[in-house]
Amino acid sequence: MPATPWRWRQVWHDLLFMHWPVPAAIVRPFVPDALTIDERGGSAWLSLVPFHMTDVTLRGLPALPWLSAFAEMNLRTYVTFEDKPGVWFLRMDAARALAVLTARLGLGLPYIWSSMRVDADGARVRYRSIRHDAVFDGRYGPTGDAAEPVRDSLEAFLTERYCLYTVIARRLARLEIHHAPWALQPADATVTTNTIPASLNLPGPIGQPLMQFSRRQDVVGWGPGPLRPRLGGSALPRASS
Repeated sequence: MPATPWRWRQVWHDLLFMHWPVPAAIVRPFVPDALTIDERGGSAWLSLVPFHMTDVTLRGLPALPWLSAFAEMNLRTYVTFEDKPGVWFLRMDAARALAVLTARLGLGLPYIWSSMRVDADGARVRYRSIRHDAVFDGRYGPTGDAAEPVRDSLEAFLTERYCLYTVIARRLARLEIHHAPWALQPADATVTTNTIPASLNLPGPIGQPLMQFSRRQDVVGWGPGPLRPRLGGSALPRASS
């Protein structure tokens, strides 16, 4: 962990990890050249992660009932900079407009507002995200016992990452996070509609994606740290605000 105190906290609930391989060349236009696209089995990977959050607040401040709890779904890939593996977000849908505005303007993250609803369906989760450019509608849940991902496994490669990368004022930045190792359960999902990848002209899963479920993860994080001089080139493709 960084030596400085953490600055914010969140609790993540009812996460579905839906992973599928894609050629790295398809992902490259979305990722700054300074970042290495991580590959496993000869492919880059995309992951769609629907979940919902509570206790979203800054260190020392109480969580407010309306502002601090909302649904989020992200589409992401996996990258490394200077031997530090992390996550690069391609699209981030959230149901709280203030959170979208704050993260988009302050952290350079590709947040957009979507109408979202999460309902318990027994041990499973009914999850809907609706926006003019993309829809996700599905039910998902665990199918087995929880376990930490095995070191160096594909599951660890896709989940055990403790930072994210972004670009702020055309400078690459890293945001460190920390949490306990993931407790992952095998999962299945019935997805009626998923046009999230297509909104960026990216391929969705062909056949059955790799899926895991996690009921809860408590997370703390730090502010962004700049990593290199100003980046050149044109803007990266992102979901429209």
